[in-house]
Amino acid sequence: MITALVVQNTARGGPGRFGRWLAEAGVTPDTVHAYRGDTLPARLTHQALIVLGGGYLPDDDTRAPWLASTRALVRQALDSRTPVFGICLGGQLLAHVAGGKVAAEHGEPEIGSTPLTVRPEAAADPLFGALPRRVTAIERHRDAITRLPPGAVWLAHSAHCPYQAFRVGDRAWGVQFHPEVAPDQLLGWDPARLAVHGLDPGTLHDRARQDAEEATPVWRGVAHRFAEAVHESVSGASGRGAGH
Repeated sequence: MITALVVQNTARGGPGRFGRWLAEAGVTPDTVHAYRGDTLPARLTHQALIVLGGGYLPDDDTRAPWLASTRALVRQALDSRTPVFGICLGGQLLAHVAGGKVAAEHGEPEIGSTPLTVRPEAAADPLFGALPRRVTAIERHRDAITRLPPGAVWLAHSAHCPYQAFRVGDRAWGVQFHPEVAPDQLLGWDPARLAVHGLDPGTLHDRARQDAEEATPVWRGVAHRFAEAVHESVSGASGRGAGH
């Protein structure tokens, strides 16, 4: 069985539909609920690593002490060329580990379905190369990456957040948005917190549902292509082992 270790950082922040899409393509998610005290492995033995979102900075070890272990796993994955997919906090954490910078409450918050622009550099990317020039994605963030890691490939931006997607090396991707979140989940977002920004769950939900007809197949395809990258990584490792 090919598995992906999934690090969940908040009670509601599970792998959602992204996990289901991976399973469709033959990669089984194995979720560790780090936020409730589940222990992360000291060594990464899964065939992929996925780090989900959460309301922390990548080095916020006081409030989220498991992040130190998560950073170590990301470092191991990068060193061993094990496929990584980081979402929101997970993408920021990937950038942090690889030498980029992340800032708290940087720029304007992005909440709800948001237009993204896929950059020309993405044309040759295994995950983003097939994407249309314009696509929407569900966002919910205040913190942001302010500098990509050295050598990273910049894949997508939005009007208020430059670094929406990037790749480190050939098998590690980070995104600021939430491909795992389905439109109906927005109905459960806290109305009081949204009201601070002049928003409400119903309006956000309506917009996300309208955009989902085009956006959902796009992000399902990204999940499937990430699964393909995992399969290729496993096949390559098996081939190298056979050669020795």
